[in-house]
Amino acid sequence: MSDSHAMADTNTGIPSGKLGMWVFLASEVMLFGGFISSYVILRTGSTNFVVPGKEMLGVPLAMVNTFVLITSSVTMVLALDAIEKGNVKGLIRNLIFTLILAACFLGIKSYEYPHKWHEGITISSGLFGSFYYTLTGLHMLHVVGGMAYMGYLLRNALAGRYTVQSHARVEYAGLYWHFVDLVWVILFPIFYLL
Repeated sequence: MSDSHAMADTNTGIPSGKLGMWVFLASEVMLFGGFISSYVILRTGSTNFVVPGKEMLGVPLAMVNTFVLITSSVTMVLALDAIEKGNVKGLIRNLIFTLILAACFLGIKSYEYPHKWHEGITISSGLFGSFYYTLTGLHMLHVVGGMAYMGYLLRNALAGRYTVQSHARVEYAGLYWHFVDLVWVILFPIFYLL
């Protein structure tokens, strides 16, 4: 899909690419919303819902990971701002920073998972473990998807395919990435703080 096609308005007056991204994100809200609301209902209403102690959850490490992901949202905003100003080098730099931060997030999660297993928090250890691994695993898949999309943008930017007039794909990647970050901002407190 060319950037000019992605920027073509639909009958709503919204570019088709942006409308497509919003529809996709709406479906993702329903997916995560169903899981999160099920978790909250079971946690507050089930006598079989045992929450591990805070010392087992690794709250400080999860806080670092939250900071890493929020910072990656900032670098994504800076990437869009750069291309809107015609600064391709700024786009490249900030996409690289965003990808590095996303990789850090995944690295911390891959360090955290085995430690939770060692503490006895597994997907089959109870409702908490089932929800924890399902939701954080699903979130990690979305992080990987976002990284693939940003990698595609970075490859095109390095090949000189982006100008100030063709920033739509960067904007759509930013919408997706902010959604991924927002999901984590919801998962962090419900799993680590409450």
